[in-house]
Amino acid sequence: MMYGFYRVASAINKTKVANPKNNTKEIINLLQQAYNQDVSIVVFPELTLTGYTASDLFLNQLLLKEQNKSLEYILKSTQDISTVAIIGMVLLYKNRLYNSAIVIQNGKILGAIPKIYLPNKKEFYEKRHFVSGKWIKNETINIVNQEVPFGVDLLFEYQDILFGVEICEDLWAVTPPSFAMASSGANLIFNLSASNEIIGKAEYREELVRTQSARCMSAYIYSSSGVGESTTDTVFGGHAIIAEYGSTLAQSKRFSLESELIVADIDIEKLNYLRINESSYSDGDIETFRTIEFQETPEISNLQRYIDPTPFVPSKFQEKTHRCEEIINIQAHGLIKRMTHAHIQKAIIGISGGLDSTLALLSTHRAFEIMGRDSRDIVAITMAGFGTTSRTKNNAIELCETLGVTLRETDITDIALKEFELIGHDKSELTVTYENVQARARTSILMNTANRENGLVIGTGDLSEIALGWSTYNGDHMSAYALNSGIPKTLIKYVIEYYKSNKKISHIIDDILDTPISPELLPHQEDSITQKTEDIIGPYELHDFFLYHFIKYGATPSKILFLATHAFGDKYNKESIKKWLKKFIWRFFTQQFKRSCMPDGPKVGTISLSPRADWRMSSDSDIQIWLDELD
Repeated sequence: MMYGFYRVASAINKTKVANPKNNTKEIINLLQQAYNQDVSIVVFPELTLTGYTASDLFLNQLLLKEQNKSLEYILKSTQDISTVAIIGMVLLYKNRLYNSAIVIQNGKILGAIPKIYLPNKKEFYEKRHFVSGKWIKNETINIVNQEVPFGVDLLFEYQDILFGVEICEDLWAVTPPSFAMASSGANLIFNLSASNEIIGKAEYREELVRTQSARCMSAYIYSSSGVGESTTDTVFGGHAIIAEYGSTLAQSKRFSLESELIVADIDIEKLNYLRINESSYSDGDIETFRTIEFQETPEISNLQRYIDPTPFVPSKFQEKTHRCEEIINIQAHGLIKRMTHAHIQKAIIGISGGLDSTLALLSTHRAFEIMGRDSRDIVAITMAGFGTTSRTKNNAIELCETLGVTLRETDITDIALKEFELIGHDKSELTVTYENVQARARTSILMNTANRENGLVIGTGDLSEIALGWSTYNGDHMSAYALNSGIPKTLIKYVIEYYKSNKKISHIIDDILDTPISPELLPHQEDSITQKTEDIIGPYELHDFFLYHFIKYGATPSKILFLATHAFGDKYNKESIKKWLKKFIWRFFTQQFKRSCMPDGPKVGTISLSPRADWRMSSDSDIQIWLDELD
């Protein structure tokens, strides 16, 4: 069981123009390679059997006869190969020639699809030989003594897979056929192509394939002619590309002198859920297609795909400056709108020396810079409690002083002790009451200070804490504007690292990043942090991974466990991951009541847990089927 993953391939065969017999050997060899690698479906370039550049020889009877003989040989030689192959050839139908794709499996032809858009300008002149198949629907054609469904209305299905085929220029058209295929359920699109090389075209081609996979919410597998095609007037470099929902998973090196085969594992289950979760997809028109069933294909036994262990964090280091600036601007302008609308001059923020309050302070400071306001109108308050260490407190103070904000120091231990007395709590009992009294005392100070200063309390809790409910209800759970509510812990670290470019605070940032995450609510020993959050609830990098796949793709717990085990390799063993995944599921369900009344805050990435926008869930939903599925 591979949780909806299927392996696909794009093949580029070494070609001899107008020599189908020679090309057949390469096709069979590549198809056998694909089968040996457990590939379900492989696509070949346009006009695979003859070569794309045969030109007026397409009008010669002998070439067409030899093409058909070669196809018969391929079918006979691949009867025991269950990998589906999509091959390009010329079809003669009602005294017209069609540039077509045929779909074969186990020695049988499942269907044939004609090309719709025929390029006929500059170096291309396909209308000289071929006719558009745009109007061919509900037809059959005889190909080497097999009656085969023929038309642009064909889709091919097996279990979760539903795929369609288009040919080269079809993708470049204003309305590619793949749009209708995808709207009608196709989650894989294959393209047989012959795209020549000119300066800059390869980059455009890859972008076109990648963006089409995003717009169709599908995988897009593309194969373009390469070595052996005629270079009389153009050069074909061979370009194989496999993309999934806007990401390129694999592509070949161009200008190879030998045949090539690239493979990638596609998450069909994920694609299908994304469509359910995206309202725009369901608004698409469903057109009438004939569905051709194909047989069982090879099953993959191991996943050959990179699973990002930090899906919230940009994978390309070169994008860091741009992404961080974007995140900071979203936060800053969200805050600017809230403050200007409410006619509020001051921001009130509790600063602890931890990651979350550091980012909230830095982004608030950026907002004040943009507005041209005095940074002294940012009132940062440190509120030392029973567990506060000198390390975190000193970092908070130094950061505030360097940024030039108004710093106030308040010790909450006396307030907490008085509350213990009022409610009859023994201060030696280090229970949740002991911790929450401190959290609520801090929130009370911030809220009351905001009233006195006509200020806005900036919430510092992040998306990861919101998902886990790792906050005190009506304590740090509450604020006037939750600035970090759209940013998970792994991304907060990433953005804070960006601020190291400011030499004045880089040494402070380094130490904050190196400090263990802690609420610092329990007494410490020898001024060192003893209460470490990740020892209690688990590593945030795991929880962020769980959150991403649970919310964005609706993945089952067992699939999340499978993906996490693959992503984190030797860092965490499977049992450890499973333990923390159970913790995540339990906390996510039981802590929904906190999310149901969380304050406003800006959405930053694709995932938000705001009850007014992205996530609506009853506070008493039963958890059992998720725990049972994991076990």
